[in-house]
Amino acid sequence: MSVHVASVGVGRFGKRPENQIDLAAEASGIALEGVGRKPIDLLVAGSMMAHGPHGPEALLPRIAERLGLESTSGYRVESASGTGGMCFHAAVLALESGRFERALVVATEKMTDRSTAANTRDLAASLHPSEVAAGATMPGLAAIASQRYFQRFGLSPAVADAATVHARSMAARNPAAQFQKPVTPEEVAASRMVADPLRLLHCSAMSDGAVALVLERGTGPATVLGLGQGFDSLRLIDRDDLATFAATRTAAKRAYENAHLGPKEVGVVEVHDAFSPFLFLHVEDLGLHAPGAGPAALAAGEFGLEARTPVNPSGGVIGRGHPIAASGLAEIAEVALQLRGEAGGHSVPGHPRIGLAHAMSGVGSHNFVTILGPESGA
Repeated sequence: MSVHVASVGVGRFGKRPENQIDLAAEASGIALEGVGRKPIDLLVAGSMMAHGPHGPEALLPRIAERLGLESTSGYRVESASGTGGMCFHAAVLALESGRFERALVVATEKMTDRSTAANTRDLAASLHPSEVAAGATMPGLAAIASQRYFQRFGLSPAVADAATVHARSMAARNPAAQFQKPVTPEEVAASRMVADPLRLLHCSAMSDGAVALVLERGTGPATVLGLGQGFDSLRLIDRDDLATFAATRTAAKRAYENAHLGPKEVGVVEVHDAFSPFLFLHVEDLGLHAPGAGPAALAAGEFGLEARTPVNPSGGVIGRGHPIAASGLAEIAEVALQLRGEAGGHSVPGHPRIGLAHAMSGVGSHNFVTILGPESGA
């Protein structure tokens, strides 16, 4: 049974005055208008850190009430920064069961009204307790993985500067992105050190935002062709190799097999570059470039809009901003917009037919790959 993305709603990412329910309602309203307010019989919502003025937020019933969807069925899901990907996969599987006809999927996060310390503490929930007890943070562990990647392939950390420049240049075309101005390699290299070799501009920014999609049974230009998930050890010390994400390789293998196609057929890709060096690990783990070849491919222009397989035309997590739960769904939304010819000023020339979205939880402990395109044979 086929399922397709029928409509996309993306709110602007950044520091927003609205509360989390307002953000979710904004994106959902856009998506619902896109299908003429047709009836919704399933609501899937996701947030990692949903909070209101008095503590944890009853996210799902509040969104349902706000949108007038009290008669629908619903689920709330959470998988750290992979939450948006998990929301999408859960909704697709529910529709494929035949029990539902049309689903609204929404992922949202409100972060800028909280202190950096509070956000850092809550983000650490996606790490192993022993790592947290030892004082590890998300940037600290990402720095270890980045160091190992650079060492493995004899690369200068300066290649990460180029990844940030790419992200910000793409984001400048995307009106929903948090960052609207390009940056130079010199500006990236001059930003303060966060966790060697990661500087401030190598790290994604805390953000507010929401994304919503309407999924329907049937086919269209953004039909679900393949889904894949993969796990890896939560503790980095328990992993066999830190210069790659095994969870991405597993998820990609399953998604490609599910879709009956390979990396060479992908015409646009969105990856979860929460830290700039991860851009390279992801495109390599997805089979789009050979191990260690990502930086050279970027330097050769192979990630740009005019390339055979453009990477992160939305600006990615580095350029678009990172409202945790929303990022994974934003990646799928961008691919859907590209395939539906609705990406506006950040459209990939030539209207790609096949697109891939990658979402990552924590430091690669639970990753998702989604492949969209026309139904096989269409």
